[in-house]
Amino acid sequence: MIHMTRRRLLASAASLAAAAPFAAAAQASAPTIHVVKDSNCGCCSAWVEILRNAGFTVTTEASMGTLLIRHKLENGIPQEMHSCHTGEVEGYMIEGHVPPADILRLLAEQPDAIGLAVPGMPYGSPGMGPEDDRESYEVYLVRKDGGAEVFTSYPAA
Repeated sequence: MIHMTRRRLLASAASLAAAAPFAAAAQASAPTIHVVKDSNCGCCSAWVEILRNAGFTVTTEASMGTLLIRHKLENGIPQEMHSCHTGEVEGYMIEGHVPPADILRLLAEQPDAIGLAVPGMPYGSPGMGPEDDRESYEVYLVRKDGGAEVFTSYPAA
């Protein structure tokens, strides 16, 4: 059992006060992503939780059906790249179950592009089942001309 003396209490309070600005700076530098998704979709919610656990600040907006599809198309995501949810972070669109590491790489490299997409819902991608049993899939960089190129490849586990 730890005995809390007045000196320990004051030292703990001073440590917390000294660390507070660093915690605020870390929170302020966390990427904020806004996700438009069907509110009843479990895999979308799982992906949002994965982003939060990776340090992202996440806001969500419910949408479905043709409204969600229109949102994707109006933001430059080609139909063949569609998945179940769409995010926006620092001016880039994130379509589908894109791993957090790829989003962070996109933000670091800042290519002239629409964003990233994982078409469909590949098993084992973030939010779609265990990574150690995943099928192979690609993350695509969606260019502004509507074309796409492989950004990252994930082999089957």
